[in-house]
Amino acid sequence: MKQSNKKPAKTPLIKQADIVIAGAGIVGQTLALELGTTGLSVLVIDAQKSLECKVEQPFSPRVSAISAASQHHFERLGAWENIARKQAYTHMQVWEQDGFGKIDFDNADIGLDALGHIIENDQLAAALYNTAKAHPNIEYALGNTIEKLVHTGDEYHIGLDDGAIIIARLLVGADGGNSFVRRSLSFKQSFWDYDHTAIVANVQTKYPHELTARQVFTPTGPLAFLPLGKADDSRSQTCSIVWSQETEAANRLLGMDAEAFCKALSVAIDMQLGPCELITDRFSYPLTMRYARQWVDESIALVGDAAHTIHPLAGQGANLGIGDAVALAANIQTSLDDGKPFFSKQRLRAYERERKAQAQKVIATMEGFKRLFDGDDPLKKLIRNVGLTGANTLTPIKQFFIEQAQGE
Repeated sequence: MKQSNKKPAKTPLIKQADIVIAGAGIVGQTLALELGTTGLSVLVIDAQKSLECKVEQPFSPRVSAISAASQHHFERLGAWENIARKQAYTHMQVWEQDGFGKIDFDNADIGLDALGHIIENDQLAAALYNTAKAHPNIEYALGNTIEKLVHTGDEYHIGLDDGAIIIARLLVGADGGNSFVRRSLSFKQSFWDYDHTAIVANVQTKYPHELTARQVFTPTGPLAFLPLGKADDSRSQTCSIVWSQETEAANRLLGMDAEAFCKALSVAIDMQLGPCELITDRFSYPLTMRYARQWVDESIALVGDAAHTIHPLAGQGANLGIGDAVALAANIQTSLDDGKPFFSKQRLRAYERERKAQAQKVIATMEGFKRLFDGDDPLKKLIRNVGLTGANTLTPIKQFFIEQAQGE
């Protein structure tokens, strides 16, 4: 009898978890930590092979402005103290290029120790990871991607690229603006192109940032200089820039050599920090508003950029997503307390209604501000500058930026 040389088929690894979170970014990991006290088993899946981050490495140009409200959530979860590098900012200046209006306020105006913190995304993700590892019911599947989703009864069968199959009662899409989970479920979106491209980089300036976040509105879009450093390092001369420009203008800037780009950058911010030089490459990405029309279904929910993306002019994308994570975890805990299935669409609808309303409010506000500060129309320019006059006058524009610092 001829012996077969075929190897026996490998039996796929099958694993179960109450909740699977697709995406180990800031929002996905915040949700995992929020669920840590529910008693449910949580598995976080991400294509990154490692979430560790060394404090000695150079500053990353991808940062988030973390509000006071988000800071409170991280403190409550035990993650705040694990963030190895975070820069508080205590002052904010906002003005229009070539205009007469300006607002200037600090933490004393709102009774906080700081207006917020600028934190590199990878440092924050690493802190969340190191905190979550201590929870016995939170696990990670790193270096894996989801290739197949099958909904069976009240479970999701999740096929990974290594052949493993994960069975979950609830699957949460926290996998970003191009969410595989959302696309696989054919959830429709409303969206529009802002016709802006964001340029991000880190720069070294001649003068220290003095714990001040600066934002100037130019005719082709806003430019933010965000302070970087350690703790309350007011003498640091390192800043992260987010230069959101009309795409044609952004392409011209990206086509410049480093010296010409830095000259344009220094001029755009009225030389407030003196000449600057790039200390990282420039990165760019198109800005698009996306808003999923459906956020939940049976055994499924979306959070963060998988559900919505907004213009970065006030730096609220991360905080909005963190709010989603907190609200979804609270919704799940309420279902558990009521003895109801936490994964049912009927129970998840309360989360969807609450967070859709908040996202709609933020999207509408950002769009209104973007349109107000677009272009050189004389009437709009007058309205803008009147709204930016007086550091001690609580104008609507000043109120807006104060509210962004406080967060949800």
